[in-house]
Amino acid sequence: MKNILAKVNSFTAKIEKVILALSIMLMMINTTANALGRYIFNQSIYFSEELNQFLMVSVTFIGLAYAVRNGRNIRMTAIYDSLSHKKKKALMIIIAICTSFLMFLLAYEALQYVLQLKGMNRQSPALQIEMYLVYMIVPIGFFMAGLQFFIRFVQNLLYEEIYLSYDVIEQKDTDLKDQAC
Repeated sequence: MKNILAKVNSFTAKIEKVILALSIMLMMINTTANALGRYIFNQSIYFSEELNQFLMVSVTFIGLAYAVRNGRNIRMTAIYDSLSHKKKKALMIIIAICTSFLMFLLAYEALQYVLQLKGMNRQSPALQIEMYLVYMIVPIGFFMAGLQFFIRFVQNLLYEEIYLSYDVIEQKDTDLKDQAC
């Protein structure tokens, strides 16, 4: 089972890194070129703002999956931190499976929306790109985040440690004396 989880994690990591790196680089190049064009040649790139909006959608939803895979997603831990190890483990299992289910549900709903966009033949104003192609990244991001939460769920079922992601294990509780400033 660990081998399957490792392969899924590795595959999604590669996809996330490529999409995020390309999106951020394209945003930087596009913004720089637009600024140079505007201030040097007195001519903006007509599609620059639209392209950056599309790239931000990509960074947001693939970034969600990336954050979950690295255990960097937002967690509310006020109650969690006061629990014993066994109760933390049980709560983490419940949180992971519920959040995984929610991410898969959101991926499904986003896919339904994207399919509606495809049926309407909507295009972006400046680039004339089919909008469903742009927003297809949303269900992909939700699906990849759901996979990461599912991996967290499985690992927490199989192993004694509390996994925050595939590679991140929660640190053991320390004495309050060690935490004093």
